[in-house]
This record gives sequence, structure tokens and C-alpha cells, in this order.
Amino acid sequence: MSWAYLFAAILLEVCGTTCMKLSHGFTRFLPSVLLFTFYSLSFAAVNLAIKQIEVSVAYAIWSGLGTALIATIGILWFREAVSALKLASLVLIVIGIVGLHLSSPTR
Repeated sequence: MSWAYLFAAILLEVCGTTCMKLSHGFTRFLPSVLLFTFYSLSFAAVNLAIKQIEVSVAYAIWSGLGTALIATIGILWFREAVSALKLASLVLIVIGIVGLHLSSPTR
């Protein structure tokens, strides 16, 4: 169940960060409210996840996968610039996440 909490935390964090972009510096009400809602729920879920998963592994996966997903959303949805270096860096993040998951004794 801890891994489910961790992946829920990642998705909620990604939703919160996407709302941050959509809030345009807190000038749009709904995305601004959703930003705080999603981040609060994300912190609650990651807190539940680290009851069973090592904090070093959980936090690295949470932040790394969240970063990779947000970068992907930025490229695909917000039409941010993409380069070979950016794509290679995203692949390296994913490889690191897989390595951390495989190293975890609670998997």
C-alpha cells in the first residue's frame, strides 16, 4: 500500500505543479486553489508512504519522477523547448528511479 501512496503523491504533486503554471502567478482563482489542494494531498500521501518505504528512496522517487513527468508535460502540453540533452536527462532520471526502486528492501 505504501507504493500506492507514493505514486498517488507523485501524481498529486504533478497536478499541483501544473496548476501552478495555470494559475499565472495566482491571478487565476481555481488553479491557485487547486495548487494548494493538490500539494497538501501530495504531502499527506508521501507522509503515509514513508511509514514503510525508506525516506531516502521515497523522496528521491517522488521528486525525480515528479520532475520527469512535469518536464514531459511542459514539452507536450505547454510546448516548451525540447533538445537531445533534455531528453537524455529525462532518461537518466528514469534510470535512476528504477535503480532506487530495485535497491529498496521494501519493494
